[in-house]
Amino acid sequence: MGICNVTPDSFSDGGRFLAPNTARARIDELLAEGADFVDVGGESTKPGARPVPAGEQIARVLDVVRYAVGAGACVSVDTTSAEVAAACLDHGACLINDVSCLREASLARAVARAGAALILMHTRGLPQEMTDFGSYPADGYKDVVRETCAEWWSAAQRARSLGVPADAIVMDPGLGFAKSARQSGELLARVREIVEAVDVPVAVGPSRKSFLTTVDPGTAPEHRLGASIAAALHAARSGVAILRVHDVRATRQAIDLTRQLGGA
Repeated sequence: MGICNVTPDSFSDGGRFLAPNTARARIDELLAEGADFVDVGGESTKPGARPVPAGEQIARVLDVVRYAVGAGACVSVDTTSAEVAAACLDHGACLINDVSCLREASLARAVARAGAALILMHTRGLPQEMTDFGSYPADGYKDVVRETCAEWWSAAQRARSLGVPADAIVMDPGLGFAKSARQSGELLARVREIVEAVDVPVAVGPSRKSFLTTVDPGTAPEHRLGASIAAALHAARSGVAILRVHDVRATRQAIDLTRQLGGA
C-alpha cells in the first residue's frame, strides 16, 4: 500500500503532494513502482496535528481519488470522517483506513452502505491528543500485544454490529499510536502473535516512523529507509497481509528478492 498524503503537514512528506498535479504524479509513481493499493489522506495523523474539517479534506482528496480510480488503482482513503468516507466511496474508493479505532459509528455505517472494506487501526486517542512521537507511559500496557488485540477486537465487534462484514475488516496494530517507541518495537517484534490471534488480515505501517530511530538516533524520516525495509521484511515473514509504505519500489525489491532466495 503506497502512501499519498495530500496534506501540508504530514510528518514525512507534508506539503509535497498538496498541489493537484503533484498528487497525480505521486499516484502515477506509486502504481509504476508496483503498489497494490494507494492510500490517499487529506488530514495529517502526526501527534498534535489539527483536525481538518470534512469539507476541506474532501476538497483535498476527491480529485486525487477520482484520478487514482481512473488509473486502475485500488484506492484506500485515510480518514476518520464518515462524510469524507462516503464522498470518496461514491467516487470509486474501495477501502477506508480508520486511524481512530472506530470513534464514530457513522464511519462504519458509511463503509457498510458502500459494500467497502475497513482498516481498523488500534489507538487510545486521536492524533491531536498525542503530544510527541513515541511518547506514551512505559507502564501504559501490561502486555502490549494482548491489550492491543483485545481493544481492537472490541472495535471490530462494533463495526460488525453496524453492518461491516467480518471478511471486510482489516486489523492494524497502530505502530506509533498511543505507544512508546519500545512498545511499538515490541508490537512489531511479536506481530506473528497478532496475525495468529485475529481472524482477519493484518496491516502494518512502520514506514519512516520514529520508533525506528532506536537503531539510529536522531535520523530524519527520509533517512529511515533501511530500518523501514527491515521492519517490512520482518512483518512479511510474520504473515502480515498489507504493508503501508512510502517507498514502494525499494520495499517490493527487498521482499521479492528475499522470497526468491527462500527467506520469506
